[in-house]
Amino acid sequence: MPSMSLPVLIISMLLFFVLFFGIGFILNMLLRMTWIMAIVYPVVALLIINTLPISQYFTNSKTAFSQLGENLSKLAPADITILSAGFVGALLSGVTMRTLRAKGYRMF
Repeated sequence: MPSMSLPVLIISMLLFFVLFFGIGFILNMLLRMTWIMAIVYPVVALLIINTLPISQYFTNSKTAFSQLGENLSKLAPADITILSAGFVGALLSGVTMRTLRAKGYRMF
């Protein structure tokens, strides 16, 4: 298994953080649900980790979920760190929205 260099890891973490902060911020503005991205993010992360089509979870659940468990256990520390940075971005978008609303910004 090839290792990831430190600059690639840092850039990947920054990209996931900014990506999910931005998506969370936009979803919060459109749907006016502060923590929507924090709730949706684990599903998105599982879809990123997943190697099977989504239909397999309904037609062949036992095999699909066992393979997902294997994929989760095989994640490298760098992958976990990158996915965690995305989750922090999703959480921080909710905190930012809550702060903006508390300060009186009605469009948020």
